[in-house]
Amino acid sequence: MAIVVKSAVAEVARKTNMRVAHDTYSALDKTVEALLAAAIKRSKANNRKTIMPADL
Repeated sequence: MAIVVKSAVAEVARKTNMRVAHDTYSALDKTVEALLAAAIKRSKANNRKTIMPADL
């Protein structure tokens, strides 16, 4: 499942006169998924059902 919006990533890159390699999107998705999994684990450990900024 794609989490990252490709057009948004590409837009940020374009603003800095950069390009994004095709495989960057899947790597970025995996990074975000791992970050969310850790945040979910921390949130559950604190008996919450809401992920908060501190969980990231």
